[in-house]
Amino acid sequence: MLNITLPDGSVRQFVDGATGYDVAAAISEGLARNAVGVRVNGEVRDLHRPIEQDAHVAILTWNDDDGKMAYWHSSAHVLAEALEALYPGVKLGIGPAIENGFYYDIDLGEGRTISSEDFPEIEKKMLELARQKNKFERRAVSKAEAVAYFTEKADPYKLDLLERLEDGSITFYQQGNFVDLCRGPHLPDTSTIKAVKLLNVAGAYWRGDEKNKQLTRIYGITFPKAKELTEYLERLEEAKRRDHRKLGKELELFAFSDKVGAGLPLWLPKGTMLREKLEQFLRRAQMKAGYQPVVTPHIGSKELYVTSGHYEKYGADSFQPIKTPNPGEEFFLKPMNCPHHCEIYKTKPRSYRDLPVRLAEFGTVYRYEQSGELHGLTRVRGFTQDDAHIFCRPDQVKEEFTKVIDLVLYVFRALGFEDFTAQISLRDPENKAKYIGSDENWDKAEQAIIESAAEKGLSTVTELGEAAFYGPKLDFMVRDALGRKWQLGTVQVDYNLPERFDLEYVAPDNSRQRPVMIHRAPFGSLERFVAVLIEHCGGNFPLWLSPEQFAVLPISEKYHDYAQQVYDQLVGAELRGTVDHRDEKIGRKIRDAEVSKVPYMLIVGEKEQAEGIVSVRRHGEGDVGAMPISAFIQDFQAKVAALMDGKTE
Repeated sequence: MLNITLPDGSVRQFVDGATGYDVAAAISEGLARNAVGVRVNGEVRDLHRPIEQDAHVAILTWNDDDGKMAYWHSSAHVLAEALEALYPGVKLGIGPAIENGFYYDIDLGEGRTISSEDFPEIEKKMLELARQKNKFERRAVSKAEAVAYFTEKADPYKLDLLERLEDGSITFYQQGNFVDLCRGPHLPDTSTIKAVKLLNVAGAYWRGDEKNKQLTRIYGITFPKAKELTEYLERLEEAKRRDHRKLGKELELFAFSDKVGAGLPLWLPKGTMLREKLEQFLRRAQMKAGYQPVVTPHIGSKELYVTSGHYEKYGADSFQPIKTPNPGEEFFLKPMNCPHHCEIYKTKPRSYRDLPVRLAEFGTVYRYEQSGELHGLTRVRGFTQDDAHIFCRPDQVKEEFTKVIDLVLYVFRALGFEDFTAQISLRDPENKAKYIGSDENWDKAEQAIIESAAEKGLSTVTELGEAAFYGPKLDFMVRDALGRKWQLGTVQVDYNLPERFDLEYVAPDNSRQRPVMIHRAPFGSLERFVAVLIEHCGGNFPLWLSPEQFAVLPISEKYHDYAQQVYDQLVGAELRGTVDHRDEKIGRKIRDAEVSKVPYMLIVGEKEQAEGIVSVRRHGEGDVGAMPISAFIQDFQAKVAALMDGKTE
């Protein structure tokens, strides 16, 4: 008999060879009907695959992230099956599930192309195949058998994949007459795929290498109900309206220039104001928390990054070295701030009484991303991290880590990010060669993160293999207003850089000890954070953060002087805004201010001038009413104070 432990901690017994479906059916008929897969001791498997030994088991449905991955991975196979039927001779690359849907990379052969005009026919074929209710059948095969199969099909991409696989670890999946090289897992059968939409077609180099052939990548998404597809497409349209690249241009926040270089954003005046307000907000919080500001150069010697390990790990992906007239002297645009901060720590002897030392910098770093991976502000080649490094004693690690979590939560509340999960990113126990440092230090660092997250009551997930090469981390995965997931703030525990840089402090017994280093960045990078914030709030920034908080709109030239007086009083109270002196009708001025998402429009004319008041209009809401300027300022400042306390308007 098998002892199966369920998520609620209960244990049930099943006969040897029982499947996930058997477990689901024993729980309830409805669960068995809706099950799409099973997690066995953390591994996601096919629902009908036998369970070989006692295990912790969780049944997966469409409502689980892993369930969606199995659903969309299966849908990618149905897409490939449809393409083989419609485009004989097509060669298949890879077809994974992604966060929203799936894609398949294909080689159509010379002279053939696919465009969005072909999508309806492909979608129709996919639904036709799905309705056949073909089972996804897993079969282990020898490497020789797999090579023979794809040699007969003359598929060079599958053969390339097979070269890197070991005999005894290879499986095929088959639905109907379609066979693919795949680890799985998959749905029980195709029948639950009810709604299909192909979204985009793009080029993609095989294995992401520009030296290889460019394949055709087809993106798609599927759902078990047509209604869910309709809702998703509506969210997509809203996402297009909120696209930070579109709004960034319309709101005059940032720009890119080919002459400056791809992936190097230019911050325009309004965007710079937004960015500076974010910096000021975090600087104030950091000063209260005992951080000391520092500034480091944009470049560093090659030796610095060799010592830190960044050259070994990232040197090939960095900008090429900067050579000087001095033979053999090389510098790099800095990819990280932490090596510089280690050198600041070393500028003088440190006692155990001095720790923790908290060094903070808004430091710009540079990484050479491939041109095809650049995307607005979310993927750039030069970006500014709200970076800080805490050097502390081992007995201080947990307390300091917990304080950093508090700071991250404060930032999220003030900016309206309420839906997030903390991802505990640990090293891959099966591939420790990817990381530097001793097992002992890694174990201590991982335990400190796990305990701190638990004590703060964070909703967490654990991901093996997602740690930085020098230490484990806690990544904050935020869902925006459209339900999309972004990785923003991060906190990392590091026992290794202090070792590599020979950092020390004098302990109470006068011995020399190593500090522990905590890396943290609540925003992550300002560029990425601003992009996510723009799309989260659709350009309607929190009142305290808006680059332009008001626009004074005189109804005619006669009231320009009074409009200027109003402006001067508002600016004197540290509000930000403009006066619209254009020779335009008031309706046009209001429309333009609405398009620019200015929170408050203050309309002034004959009555307002005579009574010393302003007529207030709120963006997206309309007229608020007339009031004295002092009353408007008081009300405005009260709203900002409430927001800064983490409340909402």
